[in-house]
Amino acid sequence: MTIRPLTTRAICVLFSLLAAGAMARPAPGKSAVADVAPMRVVVAAGASGSGELPLYANVDWNRPQPEATRAVLVSHGVDRNAANYFATARDALAKAGGDDAPHTVLLVPQFLTGTDVQAHDLDGAVLRWHGARWEGGLPAEAPVPVSSFAALDAILARLADASAFPALRQVVIAGHSGGGQIVQRYAVVGNGAGALEARGIGVRYVVANPSSYVWFSPERPRPVGECRDADRWKYGFEGDVPPYVTQDAAALEKRYVQRDVTYLLGSADTDPQHPALDVSCAAEAQGAYRYVRGLDYFHMLQARDGDRLRHRVLTVDGVGHDERRMFMSACGLAALFDRPGCPER
Repeated sequence: MTIRPLTTRAICVLFSLLAAGAMARPAPGKSAVADVAPMRVVVAAGASGSGELPLYANVDWNRPQPEATRAVLVSHGVDRNAANYFATARDALAKAGGDDAPHTVLLVPQFLTGTDVQAHDLDGAVLRWHGARWEGGLPAEAPVPVSSFAALDAILARLADASAFPALRQVVIAGHSGGGQIVQRYAVVGNGAGALEARGIGVRYVVANPSSYVWFSPERPRPVGECRDADRWKYGFEGDVPPYVTQDAAALEKRYVQRDVTYLLGSADTDPQHPALDVSCAAEAQGAYRYVRGLDYFHMLQARDGDRLRHRVLTVDGVGHDERRMFMSACGLAALFDRPGCPER
């Protein structure tokens, strides 16, 4: 068989087809997830009814856990790949070891989209959000318009039940990237910690490498210019704040700075063109890339709140936007499981 060389025209057509195929590939977070968590958390929405949030757990969520002393809840990123985050959480727990490791409950909720529900033929009770609106606590699009913050409340309410978790002493709520966004905003506006704290259970929020933060004032590290969204929710408290939020920014800031918050930042998360980085004008006003956005946010709080601030920054040297390396690092293990070996700066 004779193999003829491609003509110039054929080469051009081939490259056009390849380029078209690249353009047709779905953007991150647009395609359906590969796996859906097997357990369910019922999330009530008042008179509207309720919905069910998928959940991974290393225990039977529906049975009491009388020996559990610590619960670590980890939120996935924009790709909703909760199975990957659950595997990372289990590996991090195994690496951390310690006497309390056998008594640690791992929880990874999953915020799905309509595409996920359709692809996996899930029943109508399963909650689903439009795109990544769950990152900012906005209501689900079906089956009931319940906030993703209320979904976290439902998980914490179960953990606060003394008949189900009588020995619980510590709850850690952590998230990376898009998960870091929902955790940071939940640390500001969330109400689920109250019942835990009333029982003397400590609650910590671990915010790892989010693209943006909710700010308490219009000032930003970089010029806002003509950006109309810089102080709108989810970047500030103007505009369409979720109905879940019932207090003003001043009251929320006063409570937030007293909460136990750890900013877990990768020192190499410095790519201003990262494909999953929020490059809207509102996010760009917070800094050029994730690492500096985190540091500037913390420094802003230091300047505004001084000695009232209970937050800390843990830096994972040499690590970029990688949830596994972040949570498996010495500083990740310190944030999640109170293991030694992470220097504070």
